[in-house]
Amino acid sequence: MSDVLERFLRYVQVDSPSNPENEEEVPSNPLEHGMARLLADELAAMGCEDVSVDEHAYVLGTVPASAGAEGLPALCLCSHLDTTVDAPSLSVRPHVVRYKGGNLVAGVVDGQAIETTPDQVPDLADFVGQEIVCSDGSTLLGADDKAGIAEICALAARLLKDPSIPHPTLKLAFVPDEEIGHGAALLDLDKLGAAWGYTVDGEALGEFNYETFNAAEALVRVRGVMVHPGSAKGVMVNAITVASEFEQMVPAAERPEYTSGREGFYHPTVIRGTASEVTLSYIVRDHDAEKFSHRQQTLQDVAAFLNQRYGEGTVTVTLHEQYRNMAEAFGNCPFLIDNALAANREAGVAPQVIAVRGGTDGSQLSLRGLPCPNIATGGYNAHSVREFIPVPSLETTVDILQNLVAKFAVPQVTVPKAAGNKAAR
Repeated sequence: MSDVLERFLRYVQVDSPSNPENEEEVPSNPLEHGMARLLADELAAMGCEDVSVDEHAYVLGTVPASAGAEGLPALCLCSHLDTTVDAPSLSVRPHVVRYKGGNLVAGVVDGQAIETTPDQVPDLADFVGQEIVCSDGSTLLGADDKAGIAEICALAARLLKDPSIPHPTLKLAFVPDEEIGHGAALLDLDKLGAAWGYTVDGEALGEFNYETFNAAEALVRVRGVMVHPGSAKGVMVNAITVASEFEQMVPAAERPEYTSGREGFYHPTVIRGTASEVTLSYIVRDHDAEKFSHRQQTLQDVAAFLNQRYGEGTVTVTLHEQYRNMAEAFGNCPFLIDNALAANREAGVAPQVIAVRGGTDGSQLSLRGLPCPNIATGGYNAHSVREFIPVPSLETTVDILQNLVAKFAVPQVTVPKAAGNKAAR
């Protein structure tokens, strides 16, 4: 069993889901501390320097530079230690199957096969004869993002065992609560001490991301006027009815289930309430900054229309910006893109540049001044009981990371900001 596979199988069995109902605390779930302590202990045992884990479950460690690269800027590699609660996430039981074609069966739950078909994931045709890691079908697998953690740790172990492999000083960072939009928000960049970095939190092998959504969260509050229904005519304002009208006025064709590629969306996520008061939660996404701003204004305009009908203050919309499109950060350091694409090719992998329909820790880090695009882990069907990852993809990603860090063992050439163009390939 390869080092990266052994690590991955262990890590996914450590429960560490974030908790979207407890966002005010970091980490949002005390279980994340267990994963953080395990990683800190392993980094120290393998010989990493400056290993720390703080009260918020942020784990840091340093891999010293190879000979001749000591004076070069440090490079960060980052993954998140939480898993999502979008699917059952406790007591993951991973197993390795030899895929022979057809449907990939993760397991059988209540007499029903939990399977992925080639129509759902056409890449399955490339994995015939390979070993694939799945859960037992009752939970997600946790490749998002424990595959990234395993790949970074396997690379660190390789470099510490053989310091002759070229690399700059590497700053390793494992962060909590990425799945609930917090992620690297409390990462101390001065303490980290890196000039740039990469998250390892993507999907299919070879995918590379330096563009994400712009993202906001919208809380819509509807306040009704309640009286006895027997005397309600002309007086009652039913918050449930008004909330329904609000949702019907948000462009229906611009929901996630009807969009793809670079198309943005409005996505209602939670509804709570009574006839007296209802709250609706939305997430709003778009790659284009102008369209993103327009989407936020659309929600305000719908509220204003309903307030004209039902009275001022009936509907309020509170918007909270979550992250920005990180493509804005790469204009003066195009080598971050070029090096990643070359590292894939050198490992025999044809890279694909894809605009993420989501965000990564790199979204926050890039806009905070640490340019940080995203490398694939090799996983599929994230946030699902059908999640899986081929073993060769795990192993190849470690090779890609080795190729990548070697490119930072020599000086990089930045472009003056005045002359830098928005990154594009």
